[in-house]
Amino acid sequence: MKKPVIYCDFDGTVTEKDNIISIMKAFAPPEWEPIKDQILSGQISIRKGVGELFSLLSSSDKERIAEFVIGQAKIREGFGEFVAYAREEGIPLYIVSGGIDFFVLPLLSQYGPFDGVFCNTSDFSGETIEIHWPNSCDENCGNDCGCCKPSVIRRLGHGRDYFKIVIGDSVTDLEAAKQADFVLARDLLLEKCGEWELPHDSFNNFYDCIASIKKRTEVKERAC
Repeated sequence: MKKPVIYCDFDGTVTEKDNIISIMKAFAPPEWEPIKDQILSGQISIRKGVGELFSLLSSSDKERIAEFVIGQAKIREGFGEFVAYAREEGIPLYIVSGGIDFFVLPLLSQYGPFDGVFCNTSDFSGETIEIHWPNSCDENCGNDCGCCKPSVIRRLGHGRDYFKIVIGDSVTDLEAAKQADFVLARDLLLEKCGEWELPHDSFNNFYDCIASIKKRTEVKERAC
């Protein structure tokens, strides 16, 4: 019997909105929008694009940016209960995020501990913000992802004995979804799961996620 394991996105999934986009709208010059469009269209890689976005921001604004994003971010309804559900059922829960440490970690702090949190890191020592990539692509991925979710999943080593559940919403979750046994999806990821005929369900909040996972035969059999 397979053991369930959950890999959950952060921006636009745990939080209601994408925090990087919110930061850019509030602090970046107009040049950020063409870069964003190039990322979404696939013209440039996520790693290159996100690095360029943050290079538009002054490191001297660190405190203002951090206070802004932590203050305006809204955690999606039911997330605390979802974390408690996974813990009670003994289901490993990993947060795998293309977001940045200076807002991901503070926003998650009241809900942990988690089995692991993977995100990009930030360096404010120069004139502009520099992003570092501790979870880059392995030899099986050439997409220059930044935080490469498929590579993280492979590195964690959950093989055929695990029932892999991916939760996400956007372009950074597409390749991870292809590795999943089951996907909980919103927005672009939901559209692509339908297009690719991946086993999936939609969600609006984390109560929906709990209900969907409870319905899965694999998880129910394990609980019996």
